[in-house]
Amino acid sequence: MPTATAQPIQFKKGKLSKETLLKLYRRLLKPRMIEEKMLILLRQGQVSKWFSGIGQEAIAVGVTSALLSDELVFTLHRNLGVFTVRDVPLATLFSQWQGKKNGFSKGRERSFHFGTLDYGIVGMISHLGPQLALADGVALAHKLKGEGRVALAFSGEGGTSEGDFHEALNVAAVWDLPVIFIVENNGYGLSTTTKEQYRCENIADKGVGYGIKSVIVDGNNILEVYHMIDKLAVEMRKNPHPVLVECKTFRMRGHEEASGVKYVPKELLETWALKDPLENYERFLVEEGILDDETVKQFRKEIKDEIDTAWKTTVSEPEIEPDTEEELADIYAPVSVSNAPNLQSAIRNPQSEKRFIDAISDGLRLAMEKHENLVLMGQDIADYGGVFKITQGFMEAFGKERVRNTPICESAIVGTALGLSLKGFKSMVEMQFADFVTCAFNQIVNNLAKIHYRWGVNADVVVRMPSGGGVGAGPFHSQSNEAWFVHTPGLKVVCPSTVYDAKGLLLAAFEDPNPVMFFEHKALYRAISEEIPDGYYTVEIGKARVAREGSAVSVITYGMGVHWALKVCEEEGIDADIIDLRTLLPIDYQAIVNSVEKTNRAIILHEDTLTGGVGGELAAWISEHLFEQLDAPVMRAAGLDTPVPFAIPLEQNYMPVERFRKQLRKLATY
Repeated sequence: MPTATAQPIQFKKGKLSKETLLKLYRRLLKPRMIEEKMLILLRQGQVSKWFSGIGQEAIAVGVTSALLSDELVFTLHRNLGVFTVRDVPLATLFSQWQGKKNGFSKGRERSFHFGTLDYGIVGMISHLGPQLALADGVALAHKLKGEGRVALAFSGEGGTSEGDFHEALNVAAVWDLPVIFIVENNGYGLSTTTKEQYRCENIADKGVGYGIKSVIVDGNNILEVYHMIDKLAVEMRKNPHPVLVECKTFRMRGHEEASGVKYVPKELLETWALKDPLENYERFLVEEGILDDETVKQFRKEIKDEIDTAWKTTVSEPEIEPDTEEELADIYAPVSVSNAPNLQSAIRNPQSEKRFIDAISDGLRLAMEKHENLVLMGQDIADYGGVFKITQGFMEAFGKERVRNTPICESAIVGTALGLSLKGFKSMVEMQFADFVTCAFNQIVNNLAKIHYRWGVNADVVVRMPSGGGVGAGPFHSQSNEAWFVHTPGLKVVCPSTVYDAKGLLLAAFEDPNPVMFFEHKALYRAISEEIPDGYYTVEIGKARVAREGSAVSVITYGMGVHWALKVCEEEGIDADIIDLRTLLPIDYQAIVNSVEKTNRAIILHEDTLTGGVGGELAAWISEHLFEQLDAPVMRAAGLDTPVPFAIPLEQNYMPVERFRKQLRKLATY
């Protein structure tokens, strides 16, 4: 853990003016006084929880003071100084902490788990590490635009043990991104010491492994922090590259107040108390004749009045009254009316025979032509053209800056995509196989999906995934995992079954400002073809289609299931009404109602396993809402509750086709 001696901090003014030195003092004083107020309120039961940064304020204050106001900062629990330096209104900040409607997240988040782009701040999620990759995305946006700006992200020493730390630094290094990674090494991850977190002597040593510059600074010395960040940022704005900065400091209070500090040796607390960043800097300024007691009193009175006024404003606000309609409405960012050519216009344009895979490639190409701010990212998608050759020729057409090969860092790349969105870009991330999306699961379900609901920023990201079995690829290249994401509010989940829809829905996904999980059944890639318009057209996300008109039974399905249903119903001579959902989140329930009211029988078919699949949700919904319309139980046919096996006979047995045939017969004659 960071060691400290009883030696006083050695401050070096350099060329800083008296005005700047006093500004830094006042900026250091303000978060300390806010914390002292919050700790009193906590003991009084007026504040529910507090993460203290006392003893390490010089890092947040020094870092933020050295940056330009339009450079984004990615914060953690103990970075109150970032918010105060950026002049975030205290009344709004206090309302955020108190869960009031006037806070930045409408009461949906706690303490520092939020962001505000108006003040250049992107807040954390509790998982800590994922925010580092978002800084990569912002830095990539700066680099693509040639803006001469840096992004800066905070991590604690405990967070450096996470895979997201490794991935973010690796991507930043490979792409020469202007990101400053700040590690606040305060000795403990809650109660776990640094010796139990890593074996290297310094966290800065890790930079060597990534081939990036790394430095160590005294995190309690505000002038050392300020000078170092200023120097690095000036250099990086001209010559983009990442830097790892380890700030040695100490946390004088518990991880949060309820934790306490009983696990910390008394002598360690006493030693670090002598290194208090505020007291030492104040003493230095007094000795230099820059600060006097009268000025200190003046600053304290002005800050206290500001704090007290803001707190009174916050406590006078009423408690939140839930509004269910508003809660649901804020899950997604509004989708503007597309200015894409309408369907009739597209149909009048030339048409040609295309396979499913060609439609995907064509849609990507047209999206790249229309959206100049669209960046494609994925493993092997550039000069190699992707493992399925969907992006073959794209690098030559659009350049390697917009068609980017990535390291095998799925989590960091999805985080980078979200970072790009924060700066107004669109992005597509290609998972080589849908199975590999697990490596980015946290970024998708906790960052992409929740960010608009949490603090009103949209994630303009499309994640494309070849999914499904039927090609003898075994358990890790054959999964149908769409149900994982249907359970996550804030995502949109799309599963096209036709060539026409594959192109139209993909183009619609790029028009949509929300995160779209786009599943492409790889067994359909070269198996089906259709004459479709060569031009630009979209198919509305969230709308099902009738794949076949019938009156005997409703088959509700999607993706490959549509083709199975058409084939089996024809072979069995059953007059089925086949509904192709196309979108699984949000689901077009009206299309289901229209069909079931017509046939009075329903069966849901999908390739995914039966237990926990989308079919269970749909069956429950139909039973609850359409019970009086039913003449038979709602049935389901799905994949076996096993991993997808490799051997073809076993895989065929896994697939639901023959079970669907039996269920269909039973339902039709019930």
